[in-house]
Parts: sequence; C-alpha cells; structure tokens
Amino acid sequence: MTNDPNWNLPDVPTFALTSPEFTDGGTLPQEARGSDAGGADRSPELTWSGAPEGTQSFVLTVYDPDAPTGSGFWHWSLSDIPASATSLPQGAGTDDALLPAGATRRRNEFGTDTFLGAAPPAGHGPHRYVFTLSALDVPTLEVPVEATPAVVGFMFREHLLGRAQLVGIQETPAS
Repeated sequence: MTNDPNWNLPDVPTFALTSPEFTDGGTLPQEARGSDAGGADRSPELTWSGAPEGTQSFVLTVYDPDAPTGSGFWHWSLSDIPASATSLPQGAGTDDALLPAGATRRRNEFGTDTFLGAAPPAGHGPHRYVFTLSALDVPTLEVPVEATPAVVGFMFREHLLGRAQLVGIQETPAS
C-alpha cells in the first residue's frame, strides 16, 4: 500500500476488524462522509475479535494515505480502549457516551478530537480510509491528550502485540 501507515512499525500478528456497514475494500457508508461532503461525520460501527493474548488495551486510528498532502491525513485517533471491549457503535467518534469507559480521544489533522468523515477532493480518484486497531500490552498509553496520531503511533510501537485493519473506499466524482 502506498503511504502505508504501518510501513515502519513492527510486524505483529493480525486479528479481525469488521463493520456491518461496509466490507474490507468496499465503499464507506454515506454517514461516514464529511458533513461538507454530504455526510454526517459519523464513525461507522466496528467489531473485532481474536486479539492476541496479553492485550491490555487498544488504539484505533483512521488514516487516508491518498490525501494530496505528501503525508496522508489522520481522520481519527482513540486510545486506551479497554481490552474487554470488542466493538464501537456507530457514532462513537463524536459521542462520548458511546465510548467504552476509559477510552481517550486524540487529535486529528484538524486539531479536533472527533471523527472527521471522508471528503476526498472532487475528481481526485478513490481514497482509502484505513481503520487500524492496535492491540497493546499496557492498559493506558502515557501520552498527552493533545498528542497527534503520529505521536500516539510512536509511543505505542514498543507495546504493540497485534494489528487489525479494515479499509473503506470513498470518492467524490468530478463535477
């Protein structure tokens, strides 16, 4: 994958990450588009299973490697998801009441801590939105609350036990 968000992270066992709203490599639901792109900035429902033994928490990131920035675009980051969690409901990216107890929102590229929906530039072709759930061997990640997804990734690399990924596609046709 070009601009792979895992290119410099350790190879680790994989486990399953799915959504009832889209399949791996399938189109993201309309609600997961950005509000300025006809959507609702609503994170999709996610479910996971098969995390490695010893998992004490998870980190979730959503990354667009196809954004025309030279470095991709981070849409969402959530850390300290308890190991007992096996899903996030639709809308957890903007509603704290839907998050598992202890989960901590992190900044996205716009500097907010909420899910930013897909909004690829018109005529730019399809963009991939990589949902990555990382299993960690610590219950909490010791990083400042304002840490960016890049800093979160740097801090969790020594605690990484496993990784699950799900890729959604979205495109904005040229006018």
